[in-house]
Amino acid sequence: VQLQASGGGLVQAGGSLTLSCAASGRTFSIYVISWFRQAPGKEREFVAGISASSWNTYADSVKGRFTVSRDNAKSTLQINSLKPEDTAVYYCAARVGAVHIAPTAYDYWGQGTQVTVSS
Repeated sequence: VQLQASGGGLVQAGGSLTLSCAASGRTFSIYVISWFRQAPGKEREFVAGISASSWNTYADSVKGRFTVSRDNAKSTLQINSLKPEDTAVYYCAARVGAVHIAPTAYDYWGQGTQVTVSS
């Protein structure tokens, strides 16, 4: 499966963004889709994942602000109440099996989209 993330941008604190991860491949529906982010000088971290059956998992730091969803061809990450500490490159990734928080567990990655939150 090939993934392409989009939707990033520059927003003020408190604002919202919707990120999309478009997928190609007829077997998209069997994959877990997860979102990660990487801030400068930091490790890539898990933020949200959605299973093939649409079961959601969130990092504690984003619960209540981030919402992940999917349809037959893409995953969407809705980000509300943005904070400056949400500034990072956001990536989507895919794997077969269960949602996993380790980046190394994922086989396919999108190219990343930059989210910058100004205070």
